Amino acid sequence: MHVSWFSEIGLGDRPDVGGKGGSLGELQRAGIAVPPGFVVRTQAFELFLERLEQAAPLRAVVQSLNPADLAAITRCSQEMRARLEQAALPQEVLDAISSAYEKLDSGRGTPVAVRSSATTEDASDASFAGLQDTFLWVRDAGQMLNKVRSCWASLYSVESISYRRQRGFPEQAVAMAVVVQTMVNARTAGVMFTRSPTTGDRSVLTIEGAWGLGSSVVGGEVTPDRWVVAKITGDITVREISDKQIQHVPLAAGGIESVPVSEALRGAACMSDEELQALRDIARKVERHYGRAQDIEWAVERDTNRLFLLQSRPETVWSARDAAPVARGSDNPLAHVMSIFGGRR
Repeated sequence: MHVSWFSEIGLGDRPDVGGKGGSLGELQRAGIAVPPGFVVRTQAFELFLERLEQAAPLRAVVQSLNPADLAAITRCSQEMRARLEQAALPQEVLDAISSAYEKLDSGRGTPVAVRSSATTEDASDASFAGLQDTFLWVRDAGQMLNKVRSCWASLYSVESISYRRQRGFPEQAVAMAVVVQTMVNARTAGVMFTRSPTTGDRSVLTIEGAWGLGSSVVGGEVTPDRWVVAKITGDITVREISDKQIQHVPLAAGGIESVPVSEALRGAACMSDEELQALRDIARKVERHYGRAQDIEWAVERDTNRLFLLQSRPETVWSARDAAPVARGSDNPLAHVMSIFGGRR
């Protein structure tokens, strides 16, 4: 099986659909509104890679790289990415992806996001987010198929290879699924954290947003509006409305562009209080479902003002601090007591 719809998968399927794909399926199962889509499973990637490796090794070459040799990693990355982006898809993979896209599109010319979903990303003990590529506002089947290949190839970016080699991840355990998901033409989009990213406070959530597509916020190209909201009471304790000078909007031919925000909207809040409370309700539901703090991407549709979640991944920074031991362990349970009294001579 090379393709699965979000309704067919969940977090338990991460080895086959990656972190992003598994989370989107899990969100849909939890009753959260996500844009419809499907996942090109890792089986398709493995078959694609198997055909490539019949001509020349790939994974073994990456595995042999010295993590400290950036020049060698760069040369390897260029070679591997070119091989993946230029290779033909196996016919059965091509047929499966094309058929799923036809069903998703239904002849409407629906723009989609093509998003990398590596099996190693969005893990609770490692942050791989942003190391692989995402392509927005892809307009036709040909573009979509090319971007699937590009997502696979991005598994061999300099940053991704370096990270894996530094962490010692075995290449045979690394695979790439790809999410193909209907785009939201966002009026406003952004991120939210179900615990404070600055203090780790679990009783509040932080919401950041700006006009247009969320890529401007995620990519750091605009200073977003920021609110801190109490989870239980809904009190908005912090309001920081920024001067939002640009926004990302879709291009008719595909892709996105950065355009100026009108004078009337630059200093205006991009979310109403009612919309912030709706985000709070969703954030609490998502956190309860996953049982841990989350880092969430969201968007408000331009024409309908409908709220969608685009991704939810485990929060890693404060969770890692919580998991760190406060003191070094000892085989002798009396060692701590003896050290205290030993210093009082």
